[in-house]
Amino acid sequence: MVGWLDVARVASAVNVGLLLSFGYVWGRNHLELRTRQTLGLLVFACCLLAANLLALYYVTAAASLQPSAIRAVAALQLLQAVGLLALAWVTWN
Repeated sequence: MVGWLDVARVASAVNVGLLLSFGYVWGRNHLELRTRQTLGLLVFACCLLAANLLALYYVTAAASLQPSAIRAVAALQLLQAVGLLALAWVTWN
């Protein structure tokens, strides 16, 4: 199970880093443009950041989680990382 825990931890940490960078970019854009779209993107980043910090906390203290739950969390975090990497690609290009 250590392998899946490591995958979940790394994916969660990558997600947190990407969401912090999105929050910076979208927050800066909102301060400049003052549109609902930029505010919506900033709120999205904050909500998803909170969810990923919570996931990172749980996989760090995962001694009591069932193996199937650990695999599920790892898979979800990996899928989210792929989606956020795609969003990063279109945001920064």
